[in-house]
Amino acid sequence: MEQTLLSFGHGFSARALSDLLLPQGWRIIGTTRSEDKATRLLQDGVEPRIWPGADLRPALDAATHLLISAAPDENGDPVLAELRDEIAARAGQFAWVGYLSTTGVYGDHAGGWVDETTSLTPATKRGLARMQAEADWAAIPDLPLHIFRLAGIYGPGRGPFAKVRDGSARRIIKQGQVFSRTHVADIAQVLAASIARPNPGGIYNVCDDDPAPPEDVIGYAAELLVLPLPPAEDFETADMTPMARSFYAESKKVSNDRIKNELGVRLIYPDYRSGLKALLAQEDTA
Repeated sequence: MEQTLLSFGHGFSARALSDLLLPQGWRIIGTTRSEDKATRLLQDGVEPRIWPGADLRPALDAATHLLISAAPDENGDPVLAELRDEIAARAGQFAWVGYLSTTGVYGDHAGGWVDETTSLTPATKRGLARMQAEADWAAIPDLPLHIFRLAGIYGPGRGPFAKVRDGSARRIIKQGQVFSRTHVADIAQVLAASIARPNPGGIYNVCDDDPAPPEDVIGYAAELLVLPLPPAEDFETADMTPMARSFYAESKKVSNDRIKNELGVRLIYPDYRSGLKALLAQEDTA
């Protein structure tokens, strides 16, 4: 039987997964909101569906696997808002369903460690919305759901180099602040490993081995570029948008033991240094 992935909100992380699956003969159907993005998906070998708008029932009928990257909005999870009954009616048809969530569901732990058994105490509206979306997906009977809580995502085109080069990078200093991160290539390999070894009900943190202060990452990017270190700014007095400031509401180190022990994943980029070096090398060869 042909393996068919229906990917809702086929963006950065989903494209990295499709790069692994397409050479294996998978059929991939991806939703997007715009004609321009649909054209890009088609060029990548993905069958685009502009949604909301398209009738996705034929795609659901064909799907053996689902991936949900679409973020919740003020009305909750957009996929469930429109298609919950259709998905629930086909729950037994799917071999694997993956929901991409965020480590933001854990909230603030004052720099302490969290793992998949940690209670969910989100401190932001985004984290609360993700926690609710996780629960809403998990409430569908017999759905082989796997939840992936992603740390801060970076990868090709999404790194600190452009801001360091143009002088807009900022080293915001908040005492004790640490973030976990993950390279998009590692997200893709974790998803592929889970698809190969389904464990319905499984929850996985997806992050590297090296939670670090954000100013260290900016500093290392400047070092790699042989550019001056951006000046330090104190968090309390820095001029920041409410959205930017909200990212500093939570400080925690995220454990990734489960993806290694259960899925056998060996990280391609176990820390931000190896990831940034690779990104810069890719730029130089592009």
